[in-house]
Amino acid sequence: MLNLDTHILVALLEGTLSRQEYARLIDSDWAVSDIVFWELAKLIDLGRIELDLNSPEFQNCLRKLTVIPISIEIARKSCELDFSSDPADEIIAATSLVERIPLLTRDRRIRKSRVVPLAL
Repeated sequence: MLNLDTHILVALLEGTLSRQEYARLIDSDWAVSDIVFWELAKLIDLGRIELDLNSPEFQNCLRKLTVIPISIEIARKSCELDFSSDPADEIIAATSLVERIPLLTRDRRIRKSRVVPLAL
């Protein structure tokens, strides 16, 4: 299983994954932190991405995802990371740590982490 950050999920839906990202996803089950849905809604509201959360493509993608709720352990771990970022990214990274699921991300700050399990 792989934990997908928000931008990887967007790239998956838009068909803009890199070959390497696609290769990692093709044979894996997918998970997301539930905060990813808030971040998607926020990015749409701010006009940063164009995505229809009611589209059949998005609804089909939802059926393939395991959604991991923010637990007290994840909230605590988000305050113990070896990097600083926006709260959503910290929650997503902490989800990978607590659940022991590699994170697929393009985020440079997270990719420099020595504690977050990364998929690439």
